Amino acid sequence: MEETDREAVATAVQRVAGMLQRPDQLDKVEQYRRREARKKASVEARLKAAIQSQLDGVRTGLSQLHNALNDVKDIQRSLIDVNKDWRQSINTIENLKDVKDAVVQHSQLAAAVENLKNIFSVPEIVRETQDLTEQGELLQAHRKLMDLECSRDDLMYEQYRMDSKNTHDMNLIHVYFGDMQKLSEELAKQLWMVVQRSLVTVRRDPTLLVSVVRIIEREEKIDRRMLDRKKQTGFIPPGRPKKWKEKMFNILDRTVTTRIEGTQADTRESDKMWLVRHLEIIRKYVLDDLLVAKNLMVQCFPPHYDIFKKLLSMYHQALSTRMQDLASEDLEANEIVSLLTWVLNTYKSTEMMGNSELAPEVDVNSLNPLISQNVIDQLLSKYMSTLTSNIIGWLRKALETDKKDWIKETEPEADQDGYYQTTLAAIVFQMFEQNLQVAAQISEDLKTKVLLLCLQQMNSFLTRYKEEAQLYKEEHLKNRQHPQCYVQYMIAVINNCQTFKESIISLKRKYLKSEMEEGMSSSHPNMDVILDTIAKEGCSSLLDEVFMDLEPHLNELMTKKWLIGSNAVDTICVTVEDYFNDFARIKKPYKKKMTVEAHRRVVVEYIKAIMLKRISFKNAEERKEGAERMIKEADQFRFLFKKLAAGSGEDTEGLCDIIVAIAEVIKLTDPSLLYLEVSTLVSKYPDIRDDHIAALLTVRGDASRDMKQTIIETLDQGSSQPNPNYVPIFKEITVPSLSVPKLLK
Repeated sequence: MEETDREAVATAVQRVAGMLQRPDQLDKVEQYRRREARKKASVEARLKAAIQSQLDGVRTGLSQLHNALNDVKDIQRSLIDVNKDWRQSINTIENLKDVKDAVVQHSQLAAAVENLKNIFSVPEIVRETQDLTEQGELLQAHRKLMDLECSRDDLMYEQYRMDSKNTHDMNLIHVYFGDMQKLSEELAKQLWMVVQRSLVTVRRDPTLLVSVVRIIEREEKIDRRMLDRKKQTGFIPPGRPKKWKEKMFNILDRTVTTRIEGTQADTRESDKMWLVRHLEIIRKYVLDDLLVAKNLMVQCFPPHYDIFKKLLSMYHQALSTRMQDLASEDLEANEIVSLLTWVLNTYKSTEMMGNSELAPEVDVNSLNPLISQNVIDQLLSKYMSTLTSNIIGWLRKALETDKKDWIKETEPEADQDGYYQTTLAAIVFQMFEQNLQVAAQISEDLKTKVLLLCLQQMNSFLTRYKEEAQLYKEEHLKNRQHPQCYVQYMIAVINNCQTFKESIISLKRKYLKSEMEEGMSSSHPNMDVILDTIAKEGCSSLLDEVFMDLEPHLNELMTKKWLIGSNAVDTICVTVEDYFNDFARIKKPYKKKMTVEAHRRVVVEYIKAIMLKRISFKNAEERKEGAERMIKEADQFRFLFKKLAAGSGEDTEGLCDIIVAIAEVIKLTDPSLLYLEVSTLVSKYPDIRDDHIAALLTVRGDASRDMKQTIIETLDQGSSQPNPNYVPIFKEITVPSLSVPKLLK
């Protein structure tokens, strides 16, 4: 206490010191004293209240403890009294055992009395139930069956309660009610028959299906009640639980599976379209069944059965199993396509699960795939392999058929523009189109793969086509009279190349996206090259045909006969024009090139005739006459090829100008100007060689050896600047004579 007082005094001193730090605060001493007095009074009042509250609580607690002590003493005395009474009643309880047995026996007898009527009338009830079952009165038959089962179950339960180990009495009851089990099984058969035909029954007699569902619901309730009693007592009647609801769904599941599998009416041997028919029947049956289930069956089943959802699941699973089975068979290419198209497209389309009448219960996006991606990949791989073999076979057969046409004695058909053609391109690309359309039904990816395959096989096919066209030409050269329509069919081959080009472009545009088309074009560039090569070789072979006919007339050029007067050039022009009447049936890109090539070859052959030195003019008169004839014939050629190239935009003047330029050299009357004229010729046509000049001077017939040597040597020392647009022509012309040095000697 003293220590506490000292701390209180010290604290008070500090507070007073804090209040009186300035002189002016001395005036407020009285004010401070009153404030502290009020605080002290307040604290003392709270302290008294707290102490009083604590005292009241302690007083109450003591009172309750006293009461509890009294209660404990009372309970102790009561327990002593109860113990005395229990000890005294033990003998009395043992004496009541006989009463207990009597009560149990009374209970059994009461149950027996209660079921006595049913017990004695079991045979009669069995017969009635059997008759009702046969008559289709299923609800009434089940009611009687329930009464029989209830009687049997109550008796067996009472026997179980009295002596659960007494199997003899239990078996006796079971045997007595033995016919009841057969009735139950017979009734179940009737129920399952209705369930199996539920999709038909619900349309004709929905009340029958409702009766079946009601019976199943009754049995489910009894099952639940018996299971609850088993938990409490350990007893359950024989044959329980029946689980008829579970059996009903199993029956429905088997029925759905059988319905799906039973739709295959044909085999591949009896009908090539067996799978298409099978899948179409499945589609129709499943759609009809689900519509019946949605619109009618749901009204016959309790909502908690969720019958439509369960049937949808059953159909989906049955379809999945069936599709897996079909996929595992050795399917042909068209059958693989039919199966994949049905699985990937038809199944979820508006023709089946996506049908608006099935919405919103059926959500196609939530349906699992009918077959796994792995199986799909295997089928696609097999399809691509089979398709590759088929395309190779189809292309080979198409080419063989086309080759047979080449040797026909009738001209090939012409298109609407009059161009010769064979059916090869149409057959090939019709085949490609059909396969691409089929692939497009399955997926974009497969469509692209099939297009790539078609283009790859087209590449190989064109190589064979080129080889066959070359063999066709070689066979014709062995006997030019056979085949009779060689020219016309070679024209058709050339035109087919253009048709192939256009069809390939069309195919890519139709079945490829633009970004993929660019990559595809770069990956298949040599198809155009092969086609151009085939067309070029075809055009060349046709021109060879022309020039083989022209050969005798070309041999007349620049001869004595030609100088005296020959119609060789007239015949050449008529022959070329006649051939080009047939060549008019060649499509423009190739006809244009062919006209230019024919023009060039005619001029080359004419110049070759000059360089062969078949004639050497003896005097100026002959040179003039020959030169004028050359100029005239150059004009004939110019007119001819201008006519043939009409509308093509080709410049046909330059080639014939070479003949005119050579004629000017021959026509020159003043030999002193010969060097100048020859140098002009060389400057225009820089590929002209010394042997060409020597041959030309030999044809003139008035140039001495020294003059030839001087002109050639002088020209060799000079340099000429060729025209960048000039196409060399003299390099193709050889002079079959002695070399220039030997000639000059």
